[in-house]
Amino acid sequence: MNSVLRGLTCSVLLAAWCREGSLVQQAPPKAAVMKNPLEDDSQALQAGAKLYERECSACHGTDRQGRGKAPPLDRPDIRGAPPGALFWVLRNGSLRTGMPSFASLPEPQRWQIISFLRSAQSR
Repeated sequence: MNSVLRGLTCSVLLAAWCREGSLVQQAPPKAAVMKNPLEDDSQALQAGAKLYERECSACHGTDRQGRGKAPPLDRPDIRGAPPGALFWVLRNGSLRTGMPSFASLPEPQRWQIISFLRSAQSR
């Protein structure tokens, strides 16, 4: 009986986890419509590359291919994600996935990271 209950519990948790989708998909519509004020700024892109190396590469890898639980970030859904959705993820993080909040970084630095993630340089 215990194994049946454990199996059912695991199935329910797995279904709930799969239904939630990626963190970018969980951003509320209000956040998703935010625009990156530093988009198409070459200096922001360069700064974003340095910030990515310092803040993100330990988990997501220098090549953005992911490590362990941290997913790859060099994916079409990340490059094509609304800037506001990416900003929401950086600000809020996720306890479920272990993604820390980067709310302590000033907003311009978060936008610089987003510029880098969405750029051709990060492909």
